[in-house]
Amino acid sequence: MEVEPQICCAQFFQPDQSAICTSLRAMSAAEFDLENPTEEHRMLRAMVRDFAKTVVEPQADEHDRSGTLNVELLRRLGELGLLGVTVPAEDGGAGMDALAAVLVHHELSKADPGFCLAYLAHAMLFVNNLYYAANAEQRQKYLPKVLTGEHVGAMGMTEPSSGTDVLGMRTVARREGNHFVLKGHKALITNAVDAHVFLVYAKVDDKITTFVLERTMPGLSTDGPTKKMGMRASTMGEVIFDNVIVPEENVLGQVGGGIRNMMRNLEIERLTLAAMSLGIADRCMEIMTTYASERQSFGKPISEHGQIQRYIGESYAKTEAARALIYSVARKTGPTFRNRLGTDASKLFAAPVGKEVADNAMQVLGGWGYCDEYKVERFLRDAKLLEIGGGTLESHQKNITKELMRSGAA
Repeated sequence: MEVEPQICCAQFFQPDQSAICTSLRAMSAAEFDLENPTEEHRMLRAMVRDFAKTVVEPQADEHDRSGTLNVELLRRLGELGLLGVTVPAEDGGAGMDALAAVLVHHELSKADPGFCLAYLAHAMLFVNNLYYAANAEQRQKYLPKVLTGEHVGAMGMTEPSSGTDVLGMRTVARREGNHFVLKGHKALITNAVDAHVFLVYAKVDDKITTFVLERTMPGLSTDGPTKKMGMRASTMGEVIFDNVIVPEENVLGQVGGGIRNMMRNLEIERLTLAAMSLGIADRCMEIMTTYASERQSFGKPISEHGQIQRYIGESYAKTEAARALIYSVARKTGPTFRNRLGTDASKLFAAPVGKEVADNAMQVLGGWGYCDEYKVERFLRDAKLLEIGGGTLESHQKNITKELMRSGAA
């Protein structure tokens, strides 16, 4: 970013002092990197960006058309240590923070948001959620195979008749001796078709509880894949529990402690979903500006036409605003402290930006944007889900208002 020139006090002193001041000013400017606060973050971004361009991008269209998850590619992310990006190093993860998770989703979504959604469902909704809800024995049992990608993870919260209204879920578990009997139905579950393990929310005596289930448990089955408009490179399906016997040691945390687990994980989920919108916006900005500089109409590049300038200028301004909000909030989000207001605000603002910039790019490209050659139509289809999944825009508006009223009352 550019730094506005400032008058330095050293101008009035000796040359060596001026040089020191100049050096300090340069250090100050270099130290403030919104997206890469440390060298570790910078190196991670470089690695993910290169991987996205050289490995993820070439397979994106194929899996969008086939509506299948590239499971082997997910395992490649395991080899890079990305499937446990927020898991402490002593437990086999990368030991990084929410900002690292944001930048991974940001860079992957520039190439293939559909695949990135599968990554999010695995690394955030299952791995991150399980790690911070589980005890040592549960971590030891389930983490190794999900950190390598040998096992694909999914999270089951949404049901056919309840999404944002999580308290209205109908999946229940009743205790019988040293186990629970789980019965119910989850729908619209990312990775359901491919998952080996599931983190599932169900009511025990009307209290939401978190369980970890395995596909091989009798009575657990999946249906799908569910056909959808976008994000086709990740599978979606239903998960059915027909009196599944679940050992009591598969309860994550305490019976009745599911809401706490859910709310903690929703914050990083919403933040990384917002980062996906930013990735879509960045890629579509790149596509439309390149096209506008090359395409001629009425004897000049279309970038010289006022209406095209409006699409580009407004898209850029909103993309940069989303970037500033997301990365600022990411610095203040973590497993040991809450940032519901910031994470809801990030997704509320960024999700429409991703869709709007993709739509503007299509308008700038005209008929070519509507075709699949320039990828814009895929990004536009993918962008819409981010206004719905992980909390609808309306739910973010409600949450923000309630949080502000609560803090104001305090």
